[in-house]
Amino acid sequence: MTKAKHGDIVKVHYSCFLEEGSLVETTMNAEPMQFTLGSGQVIHGFDEAVAGMREDETKTIRVMMNEAFGPHNDERVMMIQRERLPGDLCFEAGKKLQIPTGEGQKITAYVLDVTESTVTLDVNHPLSGKNLTFSIRLLEIAPRA
Repeated sequence: MTKAKHGDIVKVHYSCFLEEGSLVETTMNAEPMQFTLGSGQVIHGFDEAVAGMREDETKTIRVMMNEAFGPHNDERVMMIQRERLPGDLCFEAGKKLQIPTGEGQKITAYVLDVTESTVTLDVNHPLSGKNLTFSIRLLEIAPRA
């Protein structure tokens, strides 16, 4: 039976858990995730875990923060004067925002705090600073064309 290798297109079902056991995300009742192994489409630790798996194989792995979304970076938490932000955005603590950049892209920010004059935003990935556990089932391997 063939093992998955870099360049293969793979389909997997997975569940992702935080260290204390709470479920973050799962594809078990949805479409499986498809990606090209080794292409950087998924976090490094997940990619490396799937490499070498066979179809129908299941494994549980722990991915440390440095192999996942990296450590939480305090420099990516910023207090911004409200007048510097687009007026059409609604600021509410706990809300996720898409903020346009000067290059025509958008960054995701999470509102941590709102005052009359400032908004504190966190642009870290919500799973940064977290070690993750994944349960992975490899469904299909399609070799590179």
